[in-house]
Amino acid sequence: MLNRKSLEDGTFLNAFKNVPGLDWWPEERIESSMQSMLASRPPQEPIWVFAYGSLIWNPLFQFAESCPATLPGWRRSFCIHLFVGRACSTRPGRMMALAAGGVTEGLALRLSEDCVEEELRVIWRREMVGGAYRPTWTRVTLSDGRSVPALTFTAETQSKLYQAQDDIDTIAPLIAAAEGPLGPNRDYVLQLYSALRQHGIEDAYIQQLAECVRSGD
Repeated sequence: MLNRKSLEDGTFLNAFKNVPGLDWWPEERIESSMQSMLASRPPQEPIWVFAYGSLIWNPLFQFAESCPATLPGWRRSFCIHLFVGRACSTRPGRMMALAAGGVTEGLALRLSEDCVEEELRVIWRREMVGGAYRPTWTRVTLSDGRSVPALTFTAETQSKLYQAQDDIDTIAPLIAAAEGPLGPNRDYVLQLYSALRQHGIEDAYIQQLAECVRSGD
């Protein structure tokens, strides 16, 4: 189960240790990746995390401030092959990341300086289990006009799980059919669509995909 406790005690990470076909990251590699990103942190700037998917409705880490934000140059994309969680090897689906191009609206979540490493470690253990994401420093514009650097998890295009073809006609049938121990793949899409609407965020790609998987088309 994905919750803060399972991230902190290693249960979530170790659940994927022996999954065939997954580039499992041990705790040491995850920590090294996190420390590398911290070392390249923009100087004299707070740390914001850009939330564009499940981090919007289920962040699991503590933050001091939340603000609507816009990220140029990236778009939501179901471009990661999924065969665990909400899918399985016989009913694979897709997981979302950010792909180059377009623009994405989401939330920027600012970490408190007194617990930066503790909270980032929770995020890294969640996002970097299989190396499908690439942590990147981006720049987002907050709804109040501020421009701030933000830590963003984009698609790792060198991962063997990356699938460049992410159009609705390709991914909707996969997501509609996929199901795993955590439930149907389509539930993630519908929950994402609902969360975006709650925050007044419009994304035509997600809306169209939600309509397709809801109808079963």
